[in-house]
Amino acid sequence: MLDLPTSSRVVVAMSGGVDSSVTAALLAESGYEVVGITLQLYDHGAAIQRKGACCAGQDIHDARAVADRLGIPHYVLDYESRFRVAVMEDFADSYLAGETPLPCVQCNRTVKFRDLLATAKDLGADALATGHYVQRLPGPELHRAKDGGKDQSYFLFATTREQLDFLRFPLGGMPKDRVRQEAARLALPVAEKPDSQDICFVPDGRYADIVARLRPGALEPGEIVDRDGRVLGRHEGIVNFTVGQRRGLDLGNAADGERLYVLALDPARHRVVVGPREALGRRRFRVREMNWLGEGDAPAAGQRAEVRIRSGADPRPAALNLRGDNVEILLDEPEYGIAAGQAAVFYESGRVLGGGWIVQERAAD
Repeated sequence: MLDLPTSSRVVVAMSGGVDSSVTAALLAESGYEVVGITLQLYDHGAAIQRKGACCAGQDIHDARAVADRLGIPHYVLDYESRFRVAVMEDFADSYLAGETPLPCVQCNRTVKFRDLLATAKDLGADALATGHYVQRLPGPELHRAKDGGKDQSYFLFATTREQLDFLRFPLGGMPKDRVRQEAARLALPVAEKPDSQDICFVPDGRYADIVARLRPGALEPGEIVDRDGRVLGRHEGIVNFTVGQRRGLDLGNAADGERLYVLALDPARHRVVVGPREALGRRRFRVREMNWLGEGDAPAAGQRAEVRIRSGADPRPAALNLRGDNVEILLDEPEYGIAAGQAAVFYESGRVLGGGWIVQERAAD
């Protein structure tokens, strides 16, 4: 099942969900020495009432029940403090900077694929396996999952070559319905458990509440203005908005019947800039902190790739060019709602070439 001898020790990151549980079960069934590890990432008291939230109290219980069913050792590691610093506080600061953060990417690149991976090596493991829907092919290379509807490659663009060498993703070539079937066949206690949908530490999707708790007093009201600076209304904090947003502006007659969208966020002046949809269209933008997984150490000048600017967007053809520490992306056609703080991920024939974080800038092409 893996490109490793069946005598190998494999640590499996077990979140308590069906995907990671099936991962552990299939590896154990194949003869690998499996060790399950679940991370306690945030306060159980706040999460225990949220069924389906990753790594909450019930999920740790579920992971332990699966490990007992499989007869494998299972450990719970307290990563609350490092998760708070690396993921939750970064999430809050990103929102206050006028960005739209991606906490799942931060969690993967720090807590899971840095800290947990190091722990797996300390345990003498030959690999760390997860239930992510992404394919690791010889090279090693990172590729989109076979099940396009479940593909999670966008959230793993920051995985380094060294990490990829140690990671395994057994579900990458399987459709989700097959995973459910395997869970039933193996009589796993989580076989019917629903998938988690929300950011694990944000109850009810109320992002502003989390930011207010982590950064007391940082949420400030301000003005909603048009591109000429004309004040159209007021808001209770820029954390309630993201580029491309239309709903929730509540401008009444100030909009004169025109559909307005968030064009930019100005954290220094606590302003939300709005305008017509066509003003959102951009072809040129930049990313910082690029992680490159393609050939060589960086993209060649003008290298062609398909670029995805958000998790639910289709990849669009573009050219890549290094610009100092950043990569400039020139899309063939304008894209709408390019938001700072989100990732731009580069693909070639399904292979993940790399990606980076979209830079805050108002300039339109």
